[in-house]
Amino acid sequence: MSSLNEKLRRLPSNPGCYLFKDRQGTILYVGKAKNLRKRVRSYFNRQLNDPKTNQLVQAIADFEFIIVDSELEALLLEAKLIARHQPNYNLDLKGGVRYAYIRVTDEPFPRLETARLIGPRDTVFGPFAVGENRKQLIWLANDLFKLRTGKRRPVKVGGRYQISCSTVPWRRLVTEAQYRRDVELAKLLLAGKMPALIKQLEAEMRQFSEREQYELAKIRRDQVTALRSLAERQKVQLKKRYDQDVISTVMAANTFFVQLFNINRGVVSGHKKFTFPFQRLGSDPSHWLADFITQYYYGNEIPQEIIIAEPITRRQLLVRYLSRLSGRKVRITVPRQGDKRKLLALVQKNILADLATEDRVLFELQQTLQLPRLPVTIECFDVSNLGSGQIVGSMVCFRNGLPDKHHYRRFKIKWQRRQSDVLAIHEIVSRRYYRLKAEGAPLPDLVLIDGGLPQLSAARRALRSLGLTLPIAALAKQEEELFVPGQPASIRLPDRSAARQLVRRIRDEAHRFALTYHRLLRQKKFEQ
Repeated sequence: MSSLNEKLRRLPSNPGCYLFKDRQGTILYVGKAKNLRKRVRSYFNRQLNDPKTNQLVQAIADFEFIIVDSELEALLLEAKLIARHQPNYNLDLKGGVRYAYIRVTDEPFPRLETARLIGPRDTVFGPFAVGENRKQLIWLANDLFKLRTGKRRPVKVGGRYQISCSTVPWRRLVTEAQYRRDVELAKLLLAGKMPALIKQLEAEMRQFSEREQYELAKIRRDQVTALRSLAERQKVQLKKRYDQDVISTVMAANTFFVQLFNINRGVVSGHKKFTFPFQRLGSDPSHWLADFITQYYYGNEIPQEIIIAEPITRRQLLVRYLSRLSGRKVRITVPRQGDKRKLLALVQKNILADLATEDRVLFELQQTLQLPRLPVTIECFDVSNLGSGQIVGSMVCFRNGLPDKHHYRRFKIKWQRRQSDVLAIHEIVSRRYYRLKAEGAPLPDLVLIDGGLPQLSAARRALRSLGLTLPIAALAKQEEELFVPGQPASIRLPDRSAARQLVRRIRDEAHRFALTYHRLLRQKKFEQ
């Protein structure tokens, strides 16, 4: 621990990446920072309420860091390190699918092979989400540069080596230095550096021609011709590629769902699904989608525009990151209306179809009330006043659409001397969230008030006095209308709506709990 503290003390304030390790040296987590000193030390200098982060900090035995020039460079490096090491505490993008890479083997005469598990010292290119693209690239590199394909070791013939370098019977005599030269050219092709590769081959073609080494010059000429033809085909294909990706997310009870649709000129051309267990993620949902975008597009095609439902953290940094990777300008758009909003609605319908029944109900409620996240935890307040001069309050808690009676609370009204349901709501909401805030306890995803606009206003004033902004709504008894801040008209859910049945059940439970408490107090008073 003393060596860890010494490392923390000597951390620089530069941008960079940090890698947390356990006692065995296994990398647990890779992160990036604008200021390494502040970011890394923050893990050890504060009380962490997030169980996952607490677990991570407890397991850290050592760390290392890499300094870069800017926050953008740190983000690029972070994506590369996560893709390579796949740390347990980072977002697991694979979702059960392990994408493949092309690996250059570490041998005297290296080969190209497919690799799904890679080590920190491996030379790899990728990952490739589409297997056919990977196979074609390996074939092209082997065919153009006559690389070794068989596992049999080369046979020395005089000062040269005889190698099998094609899927058909074909042998080549070459020195080890010449072969290494061809491997470096193949690496340029695998890295997508086509212009640099063609320029280098043309220069060598001219040199061979000047030396009257016409056979070698012809080989370079044929390679240049093949690569130019490939480049032209890629230009044509580029016009047919996806010009938009639409990404929608849902945070259900224990899972973060992501669906991504590829859109080509308004037509759905393909889609992918990802699910991430909550225990693999941090406590701040605003970072999850940003992390997903960072990792997904590090190994997949980047469209000209990415459409998302809500603003995300580090948006401008992500735009620069994606533009750097793709070599052109990329937009991240949050539409409020129009065709792009309709595309988002299409993706959300697909997510809804995949959700379990209880999650589907919560998702319907989220969409209706325009909540920032799925209302997994709902707390509902009610007041009971039977005209006896004594007012009591109740709070019931529902998790995943079911009662969580362990977190029910009852309140005796202490602050108000006159009978007022509105003042009573203000008091019990204040007391409830003052305590949660003081304890650093998790806050609900939705606060539901039994009442109309006056009760809703009182509850909002209570939250504002505590410096809290929570999603909140009020359910009026008579017409079962929902009132939401910022919406001029009330919301009426369809009679057979599952979301309506849920809020009615929660409201009735809060009313029952308050009434039961009121009767209990009256009975005790009568017995005295």
